Amino acid sequence: MAKPKIAFYWCASCGGCEKAVIDLDEDLLKLADAVDIVLWPVVLDFKRKAIEALEDGEIAVSFINGAVRLGDQEEMVKLLRQRSQLVVAFGSCAHMGGISGLGNLYTRDTIFQRVYKEVPTVENTEGITPQERTTLDIGELTLPEFYDTVKTLDQVIPVDYYLPGCPPPPDLIMNAVNAILEGELPEKGAVLAPNKALCDTCPMAEERREGISIKEIKRPHEIKISPWKCFLEQGIICLGPATRSGCGERCIKANMPCRGCMGPVKGTIDQGTKAFSMIASILGLEEEEGMTEEEVKKLVDGIVDPAGTFYRFSLPASLLTRSRTK
Repeated sequence: MAKPKIAFYWCASCGGCEKAVIDLDEDLLKLADAVDIVLWPVVLDFKRKAIEALEDGEIAVSFINGAVRLGDQEEMVKLLRQRSQLVVAFGSCAHMGGISGLGNLYTRDTIFQRVYKEVPTVENTEGITPQERTTLDIGELTLPEFYDTVKTLDQVIPVDYYLPGCPPPPDLIMNAVNAILEGELPEKGAVLAPNKALCDTCPMAEERREGISIKEIKRPHEIKISPWKCFLEQGIICLGPATRSGCGERCIKANMPCRGCMGPVKGTIDQGTKAFSMIASILGLEEEEGMTEEEVKKLVDGIVDPAGTFYRFSLPASLLTRSRTK
């Protein structure tokens, strides 16, 4: 009996999701025995023409990580969608846009201006920027189109399931693979992770006080962080209340606050807005009678880089999508 075919593909991302597959350790050998991997560019030398030669739906499932930033990425994910029975958005970038999605705070032109002309280490006196087509003596050279807007995977193709995390934890990966192989998947569109907030599983939950009120916002490097006290109580922004659990509390156990990579729980329209409103509700401004406008501003200004804090992983998937300024 032929093994089910699966594919892994990498769009605009850091490569951490590829490493997460390797982190399956001995389970990777079980996976290799159970399936026929027909595409995995970071590990195996398959070519695009090999996928083009397959029949539509011949691939059982494609795990696609990374946001869609370039023209060739869009072409490839559309091809994989056509050839696959199921597509899983693998990791934060495919799920919500990820770190790459913060590029939506800028335009294509401003990014090129900064990267190729303004960075102090760049020597580019002619002001050359990448072109999609360049004619040389040897012929015409081409580069993929660099889109003005970073997109989540489901903004480009239909997605069947989402496997969140930066990167997804190995146990969630194997749970998803086993569910696919055994035909025990939930309804399409589901996020393959627990539908509860990280605060529900946080190891600091037992020590958390009720009625937290922040008087001053601190960044992690500015104080000596207590390893048993809620980050919010210490004035450190933690996105645990607005973020899905299932990550194994990896950041919390390393004594760092949650950054939001697992995305929101079901029913949340905008993770960044939920996180921002949560922080606003515990700033304690209502308790500070007689605060001057300058004192209020100083407290709020303690939130350094609000977009990068509250939309670190989710800007393209948010109600904002991108900066509206030109």
